[in-house]
Amino acid sequence: MPFDDKKGMQIAYEEALEGYNQGGIPIGACLIHEDGRVISRGHNMRVQKGSMTLHAEISCFENGGRLPASIISKCTLYSTLSPCTMCTGSALLFKIPRVVMGENETFVGGEDWLAKNNVELINLHDDRCKDLLTKFIKENPEIWDEDIGE
Repeated sequence: MPFDDKKGMQIAYEEALEGYNQGGIPIGACLIHEDGRVISRGHNMRVQKGSMTLHAEISCFENGGRLPASIISKCTLYSTLSPCTMCTGSALLFKIPRVVMGENETFVGGEDWLAKNNVELINLHDDRCKDLLTKFIKENPEIWDEDIGE
């Protein structure tokens, strides 16, 4: 039985909230195997670690450690936000077959690229994800602009 996408997004949202509570950008992610095992989870750590690249998805991949393709190819990547091109590229590199996003109203990433590579893409239109990020953007517009390369 496939894993429940709402449960996966709940884990990603918890990560986003943790990032926000740490003073960081509230975007969270998790990688869940088709059998329901949570392989890894993470949140955007650019502010906390002074990093250029520690977006939520990259943090999640890093926290998963070395994983064989036999595991990754059976996982869904959950992200509270449409993955940017860097994170999209990583998902494609690791041949993740399915990406579930919380929302794409505040930012649209590499969705066309995922679709062109036959990745199943689902948008849950989760208001919690949008509201938390919108609040952060209003509070910290300069940090948000830096995060998306503006």
